[in-house]
Amino acid sequence: MINIVLYQPEIPPNTGNVARSCAITGAKLHLIKPLGFSIDDKHLKRAGLDYWDYLDLEVHEDEHAFFSKYGAEKLFFATTKATKYYDEQTFSDGCFIIFGRETSGLPAHIHEAYAENRFKIPMRKNEHLRSLNLSNSVAIVLYEALKQNDFFDLK
Repeated sequence: MINIVLYQPEIPPNTGNVARSCAITGAKLHLIKPLGFSIDDKHLKRAGLDYWDYLDLEVHEDEHAFFSKYGAEKLFFATTKATKYYDEQTFSDGCFIIFGRETSGLPAHIHEAYAENRFKIPMRKNEHLRSLNLSNSVAIVLYEALKQNDFFDLK
């Protein structure tokens, strides 16, 4: 199983889309508070359709709670600031793939603490094009992780 972690997500439809991707692939979704919305938000529910009952979801009160519980696990961090690409990582069963806020990414202290575990998705270099949509980024990396693990039992 792959763990997808959203660090303080802000936009309900993005989280709903990620939840749907996690439910359909068997990945566990972790949300680190504070969230920019209520989990009961109608936009969040609409984006996830009727997949919520099939989602393995864990909500963490803050980053300290998450890292206290899972900090010793294999953690990977998506960021535009990395030098390695997502397909250069080895995503093993049980790993955690962490994505930052839609507007500001991950905080500097996480970049510093986990510099070797960061990766990026290839994108054009342009000052006006900052990054892909969060849910699209999660889908790209999640399916790479599944591919590396022979798609577990999805085939």
